Amino acid sequence: MQKLLSPYKRILANFIGKSNFYKFLLTFLLIFIPLFPKFPALRIMGIYVSVRLEDFLILFTFLAFLIPIFTNFKSLIKLKITRSILIFLFIGLVSTISAIYLTQTVSSKIVLLHLFRRVEYLSLFFIGFAYVKYVNTDKKIFEYIIKVLLLVNLFIFLYGLGQRYLDFPVVTTQNEEYSKGIALRWVPGSHINSTFAGHYDLASYLILTMPIFAASFFVFKEKINKVIFGSSVLIGFWLLSSAVSRISVVAFLIACSITLLLTKKYKEIIIFGLISLIAFGFSPDLRARYGRIIDVVKNKMSLVYTVYAADEGPVVFEDRSTSIRLNVEWPRAIRAFTKNPLVGTGYSSITLATDNDYLRAIGETGILGLLAFILIFFNLSKIYKNIKFTTDFDSIFKVGMIGSTIAILLTAVFIDIFEASKFATMFWLFTGLSVGSINKIYE
Repeated sequence: MQKLLSPYKRILANFIGKSNFYKFLLTFLLIFIPLFPKFPALRIMGIYVSVRLEDFLILFTFLAFLIPIFTNFKSLIKLKITRSILIFLFIGLVSTISAIYLTQTVSSKIVLLHLFRRVEYLSLFFIGFAYVKYVNTDKKIFEYIIKVLLLVNLFIFLYGLGQRYLDFPVVTTQNEEYSKGIALRWVPGSHINSTFAGHYDLASYLILTMPIFAASFFVFKEKINKVIFGSSVLIGFWLLSSAVSRISVVAFLIACSITLLLTKKYKEIIIFGLISLIAFGFSPDLRARYGRIIDVVKNKMSLVYTVYAADEGPVVFEDRSTSIRLNVEWPRAIRAFTKNPLVGTGYSSITLATDNDYLRAIGETGILGLLAFILIFFNLSKIYKNIKFTTDFDSIFKVGMIGSTIAILLTAVFIDIFEASKFATMFWLFTGLSVGSINKIYE
């Protein structure tokens, strides 16, 4: 096998020595995926999820990375996290076959598209891993990546401002009609999506990047770094407040607190927490949404479930998002699980929204699919234990990913976040970059 692959290794070495092609591809992914709105490139009949330009970009990039992946396949397959990802995809395939031919709970075309989507998302892990472990020779690559993310964050902010004040178009995929690429306009009281397909996607992406910026602000002492990272954190506050995602604000605070804890900035956790609470407190929309939860809890505790208005009948105290989850989406996932507890009823069988990634996994792919999903993060946690923090961009990126991952796993209790394409692709790319770096150091 090694003799068969050796010519390709020489080609790869020569190619890397002559160009920065792979670095260009990585940079393009980091910029294009979060910034390019989700306009459909190809419509697929019978489903409102479309093929988009980013799908072609990811496919092209993955094909380009097949050379370093296959030439190092023997070492790559030894990693437990690699095997756990392949197990997860294999169970997804078994679930798909079962759903088509056994339970007959899905359309074959739609379920296969959902399966391919998950393969696509997880392919970014191998792209990130292969780049850092097998391709990159730049010792300051994470400094470069963070600089790119700072620029991306700035453009996301500017576009969000444009939506709010200059009628920049809003492209969302929240229903079938909007997903056709219809350009909407922001109206008072609505959420800011910026370049993302929904406010949850935007908020979750910020959970990935903001801990890195916050930690960099406190770790690096140079004034220019303070100004740059401090400004980016302030930008993030505005975007999160404008996205008006309650769970994402909580997850953001958790992610940043864990990251600062790992960087040994203990006092700064309190300072940053207070600043965050003040910043978010200025958002009337966030105050109203949190206030709604408090009102519901108070009324439930006092056993006052309804009040009677003149000529109107009972008015029920409820939080709409919570009510939909508890009464519609979560029970639907549990019913799907009971139909086929082992491998579920297949991707897409419980519609596009469950608002809980774990219930979605157990409903669509059964107990085996959920366990395989958990196994990925179990093996990831064992890898992250090897991180020894030093005051450089490499360490900050990796400890930021620890904080973000924990927070995202919490977010997944309330949102199907691992099915949101812009977030999922960036998450697995960042994870691959982190794991590749750790593996390179401790191999």
